This record gives sequence, C-alpha cells and structure tokens, in this order.
Amino acid sequence: MIDLSKLRAPGWQRVVAELTSAAPDDRVFLMRLLAVLAQSSGSRQTVLFIAGSTDDDRGGEVEPRPLAVWPLLNEREGAGQAINESQIEHAAECKSAVREALVGNKPAIFGIEENTTFYETGHKGYLVAIPLLSSGDSPVNVRHAVTLLLDSRSQQALQTTVALAELMCGYVHGHATGQMLKRTQASGAALDLATRLIAAINTAPNFKGACLQLVNDLSRQLGADRVAIGWSKGLGRRGEGVTVKTVSISDTENIDRRMTMVQKLEAAMDECYDQDQPVLFPQPPERAIREGEDADVLLAQAITHAHRELASGDANMKVASMPMRVGEDVAGVLTIESTGEGRIDLAMLELLQSTMDLIAPVLSLRRSNDRNLALRTYDAGLKAGSWVVGTKHTVWKLGLVAATALMLAVIFVRVEYRIEAPATLQAVEMRTISVPFDGLIAGVPEGIESGVRVEQGQVIAELDTTELRLQRLDASNQLDEASKRADAALAAGKLDEYKQAAAQADQARAKLELYDVLIAKATIRAPISGTIIEGDLRDMIGASVKLGQPMYAIAPLDKMRIVAQVSDQDIALIRDSGEELTTGQMATKAFPGRPYDFTIDRIVPLATPDAERRNAFEVRATLDQGAVWMRPGMEGIAKFNTGKRSLLDIGTRRIRDTLRLWLWW
Repeated sequence: MIDLSKLRAPGWQRVVAELTSAAPDDRVFLMRLLAVLAQSSGSRQTVLFIAGSTDDDRGGEVEPRPLAVWPLLNEREGAGQAINESQIEHAAECKSAVREALVGNKPAIFGIEENTTFYETGHKGYLVAIPLLSSGDSPVNVRHAVTLLLDSRSQQALQTTVALAELMCGYVHGHATGQMLKRTQASGAALDLATRLIAAINTAPNFKGACLQLVNDLSRQLGADRVAIGWSKGLGRRGEGVTVKTVSISDTENIDRRMTMVQKLEAAMDECYDQDQPVLFPQPPERAIREGEDADVLLAQAITHAHRELASGDANMKVASMPMRVGEDVAGVLTIESTGEGRIDLAMLELLQSTMDLIAPVLSLRRSNDRNLALRTYDAGLKAGSWVVGTKHTVWKLGLVAATALMLAVIFVRVEYRIEAPATLQAVEMRTISVPFDGLIAGVPEGIESGVRVEQGQVIAELDTTELRLQRLDASNQLDEASKRADAALAAGKLDEYKQAAAQADQARAKLELYDVLIAKATIRAPISGTIIEGDLRDMIGASVKLGQPMYAIAPLDKMRIVAQVSDQDIALIRDSGEELTTGQMATKAFPGRPYDFTIDRIVPLATPDAERRNAFEVRATLDQGAVWMRPGMEGIAKFNTGKRSLLDIGTRRIRDTLRLWLWW
C-alpha cells in the first residue's frame, strides 16, 4: 500500500508522476491506472472492465467484459488481451457492480457478504466499482470501469479510499487531452510537411519529375541514405497479379531495373503493398510491446523477408515502407533506407504515413494527366464500373456483365436480315442510234453532245447525201428511159421487148425509192425524249462512218432500275412474285450516305460467274424514287430485306448451311 495521507508525501508524488507521465496509447495508461489504484487502495484484486454498446431493448443494461487484473496473473494481460473470468474473485458481483456504476455514471459500493448499501458495518470486505470516461481512441458508446476488492475497514477509511480512487480515475481526462493534443500536433506536422512537399512537386513538369523532387526532398529532410517511390502497375487489385514498379530513387535520374538493388527494392515494395500496412525492419521486439514502449503490434507482426534482404548489406541499416493510398486503394509505396544518421521510429512513420495520405492523391492526378487519352478513358470507365459491380475484380465482373448482355441480345433481339450484293444502276429505257448506211457525217446541230437532253424527233446529226442524190438522179433517168422503151415496144406490138423494158423501169423505180429512204435517213433524229448518255460527233464532221456504227445512246434519267448480282447462297431468300415482294435499299459509291428504296421486278433464272468466279443471279429492281444526280453505270451496294431474325440465327446461318451441305447424304 502507498501512503497517501498527505499531498506532499513521496507516495502521492509518485502516483501523480505515474499518472501524468506520457503514455503511448490508452492501453498502457489504463494498465498504469490499474496498478496505481490497486497499490494505493490496498485492494486484494483490481479488475479493469470494458462495457459494450448499450441496447435500448435491454433498458440500457450493458454487459461488462474483463480486460486486465492486478496483480497480473499471466503475460497475456500485459499484452492487453482479455482474461478468463474464472481468475476473478466474485466475478458475478463485479459485473453487477460495473453495470450499476455505468448505468448510474457514479461509483457503486457493495458489501461482499450480502446485498447491503453504502457504509453499513459488519462486512468482511467491500466491492467498489468506479466508471471511467471514454478514452481517446475508444468509440463514444464504449466505456471502462474499475472494480476494487477491499478488505474490511472503517467507514471513514472506506470514504477516503473511494474519494482517492475517484480522484485518480479523474486523470483519465488529462490522458485523453494529452492524446488529443498529440494527434493534433501530429496532424499539424503532417499537414505542414505535406504542404511544403506538394509546393515543391508542383514545380515539376510531369509525374516522374514530381516523384524525383519528392524523394530528394524527403531524403534531405529525414537524413536518409535512400528514398524511393514505387507505383502500382497492373489491372487487378492486391493479390491479383499487381506489381509495384520503381519510378523514382533519390539522387538517381535513370533507373535500370536489371540492377540487383532495384530488384530488391521492388520486392520490398511488393511486400508492403501486399500487406497493405507499413513495414519496418528491424521490427519492434515483443518485449517493447508488452512494456508499452514506442512500438506497434502491426509493425511487430508484419512480414519482413524482402526488407531483411534489402538491408542485408549493412548491419546498421533501417528500412521502412509505407503504402500511398488514394481513397481506399493503394496506389504506390514509399521506401526509406537509413543508417545511424537517419531517424526511423514509430512517430516518424506515423508522420510520414499521414503526409503520404495527403500527397498520394496529388501524385495520382499528375500521373493521370501524363497518360494518353485512351488510358485515362479506360481508368474513368473502370472507376465508374466499380460503382455498379464493386471494387474487387472490377474488370472481370464488367466483362461478365457485358458478355451476359451480349449473349441475351444475340439470342432474343430480332433484327432485319439484309443480304448484300453488288449492284449497278441502269436506265429503264435506253436507245442506241447507229449509222443507217456507209457515208460521211455532214454536220451536227449546235449543242448536241453528251449530257444534253433532247426531245423526240429532234435532229441530232446529218449525213452527207450528195452521192445519194446523184445516184437518185441516175435512177430517175434510167426510169424515164426504160418507161419510153416500154411504151415504144408496146406500141410496136413487141411484147418481149416491152416486158424487158418494163422490168428495167421497175428496177429503176425501186432504186429511186431506196435512195429516197436513204436520203430521209440521212437526217438522224432522236427516237425518244431523254439525255444523251453516250456519243459526241462534233469532232467527226466530214469523217466516214460505217453501217451499224453506234452514234448516240439516249435514255430518260427520271426512271432508273437496279441490276444486282446475288450469290446463289442467298437467292432462295429473295421473292420476285407473290404477295410479299422483296424490298431493299441501295447506296451508290458516289453518295454512300443516301440509300434509296427499291422493289424487286424479276430474277433472271440463269446463274453466271461474277467477278470472284462465284455463281450469281442477276436480280432486277426498280427504284421507288430516283434522284437527278443518278446516272446509268453507277455502282453501289444493294441490301435486300428478307425478314426479321435473331442475331444468333443471322450469325450462324452460313455455318449451318455449310454443315448441312457437308453432312447431307
């Protein structure tokens, strides 16, 4: 028992010094408080309880759980682990007392032998439960309480003991304030360091320059031998094949990944990345954790094989790695190597981790700005997809969703099945004007040339008729001479000479009629109204032409038809008779964005080889509405509507037909 009869007593000064000294965390402080309470009150057993969240359905009743017992019964309590209730004297009474103290938010005192109230005499001992306020990092709805198992004593002594215990429990406020001050100072230091580092890296032109500026500044400020940054590279998340690639090393402009040092460094970064927590080598010893020194349980339990290999070259080397988080994802890893000159401890790691949490989003934004548009679009799509399918295995999930949607669309969506075939425009009515007889071109009227519209009966060319007129004159003279001889022979009664002269007269008369017809044909007129689509005789005036030689081709352009070469694999789907005539659309090479509707007229029943030596049927169709720019001979693509089918049926039709042909017997 500690003598606390006077405030100036050495025992009280030791209590104050113990409770006001800095504690690294709440667990260490609570263990100190438990020991001081036990020693100052002279209790047989002091137990620290934690109570869970209150439940309205239970009327505010809490269920306490023991955390530690003083005096210590085993090493587990020193490590902060829960103890077995069988080690607690009067465990049920202790829990009831804790409930009473926490619900009433004031000390509860009970006699051990019977359920009596405060200050009644005749007890062999007392059970005192004192509530503690929520400590620094504990949730608001979680509270602690301490139970003291006291021997029998007078009322005045019991009052003094309870008052001193309440006074010492009040030091929880000081500890909570100190912890809050430490966190505020650490946050301020991290914010100050992050501000200076962000200001420095913002002067860099790109992501690589920003990383190099960051590691150089950290190396100088920490006095470290080497500082490196690695960035995650891969499509998955942790444990899915993602690797960390070194992007910057302090005082190193070019990085050669074939170097052993760089490979060890990346292995250490991968080790930190996979564990998603800071890694320190050498690790804090278990003794430091049990004794409450500047140590951390996660650091002591981390895997450090790669870090040990990285530090194997120097016995004094300390290596620390910490993840650089962007939101909930780990984007990169910061690794620090330092000998005796550099300081790497728990406080420094906490400061650097807070700083990196502020800097990592800035670096991630700089890296995103340096990437090309395709990769940035991919990342944005992946991030948007994570809202739909979750952040784990996002790519595979999105691929599965897309594949499922595609499969359903292929099976159930029905679209128009359209057969393609090369097609050519032709005029519905076209006339070719040929030379009626051998001769010379005498002239062509002004303006008669290709592309000019002419009316039916309009003169479009004239042939030279000089020779024909001379021959007609000769035939006319022969007719007159023969007629005179026939008349003379008839008058003389010479029938034989008459018949001979009459025959010659008929022959001359036939020649005369022939020459009249040829002279009439020498003036060539347009047989129909239309446009001259072929032929230009302006440069052939005076030239000789032969019988049957083409001169002009005239066709009306307001009515056009389509001639398509349809493969014999598709001809069975086209109908040229019956109620359901096949329709379609054609787009020409001249204007591919202007399709025009057409209707099938007929199918030529004879198949002929097309340009690719495959059998094709000629299908003729009439355009429902033409255009003024259409010309005969224009080529394009005709698509025939054959009815709605599923995408699966359309895609597998050729395969099915081929298999049916192969497997037929």
